[in-house]
Amino acid sequence: MFSAASSLFRRRAGRDPATESHYEVPLYTNAAYYPNWRIYRKEPPSSLRLGFISHVFYAFAWVKEDGTVYLSDEWADTQMPVDGTEGCLRAFVQLKQQYSKMRVILSVGGGGKGSENFAAVAHSRPKTDTFVRTARGLVDQFGIDGIDIDWEHPSDSKQGKDYIRLLARLREVLPAPRYVLTTALPAGQWALKNIDLSAAAKYLDMINLMTYDFAGPWAPETGHQAQLYGSAVSGDSSVSYVVSQGVARRKVILGVPVYGRSFLGSNGPGQRYTGNGGEEGVFDYRDLPRPGTQEYHDQRIGAGSCVGADGGFVTYDTPDTVKQKAEFVCDEKLGGLFYWHVCSDARGPRSLIETGYNTLHEM
Repeated sequence: MFSAASSLFRRRAGRDPATESHYEVPLYTNAAYYPNWRIYRKEPPSSLRLGFISHVFYAFAWVKEDGTVYLSDEWADTQMPVDGTEGCLRAFVQLKQQYSKMRVILSVGGGGKGSENFAAVAHSRPKTDTFVRTARGLVDQFGIDGIDIDWEHPSDSKQGKDYIRLLARLREVLPAPRYVLTTALPAGQWALKNIDLSAAAKYLDMINLMTYDFAGPWAPETGHQAQLYGSAVSGDSSVSYVVSQGVARRKVILGVPVYGRSFLGSNGPGQRYTGNGGEEGVFDYRDLPRPGTQEYHDQRIGAGSCVGADGGFVTYDTPDTVKQKAEFVCDEKLGGLFYWHVCSDARGPRSLIETGYNTLHEM
């Protein structure tokens, strides 16, 4: 995909990647997560503009105490009528007939319950064997293209070594290039330091760096949640650390939040606040900027926000910041962008996913 023979994809005149089913494989990854609970908001795969997406990460499968990988919502994933088939996962797979270059990957883990059994499973050879066998079983059963490990996250160097052994075993049963093996990792060095990243990268096709949630209701002061520059925790600092540990740049995928974090009673970063607006402090990006607010783009640090009475200070990515991040990816020769998550995006000129795609492939 990244050989010298690869040519930069250029849209042919009059063709739209959102509906075009036969176009060249793009040089850059432009991936997005789909959380299975969004099907209950009537957001099936057929409602999404998938032509701008190279990889769909279907979230989430979970892990039992014995190591069994299982779908977290059997009804939504395999039984609910969706787009003329049974289950949302099959609905994504059948769309590969239309979007022939798109790959569908099952993401295992996530926050909270999704990751609570990873440490014990990865430390036990029999449980790891069960994990690998059942993960491959789901790949075969649904005809998907690989597995994404979203263990949040190895908490010490011992767990870091177990994590690498788990990746090694998965790579044995999911050989490249037929299958894709990826991982999602926090952006902070406090978490990344527990993993020999160079060793992990030997087994991985992509490392999705979650370069967002740098600020939120857990912190005493407001802050930009996904700034690219200008802080000890930023997109740039995270990428620099990962690359310094021996990870090939092309395997690094920069994360973009498709939501905003709200801080009431404030009008900018570095302030005390009185609470959080939205749903648990979060607004879908498509609902931003908030009514009656002014949207800002801080070019210096690569951060966006809006400020106003409805939601206070809301920190989020905008088309301007995503363009800036896509240009950063190209300048730094990284692998691309990924988005959490596809359902929160806007349509048209304000689409973050389309902005990222167009910038990556027009540089």
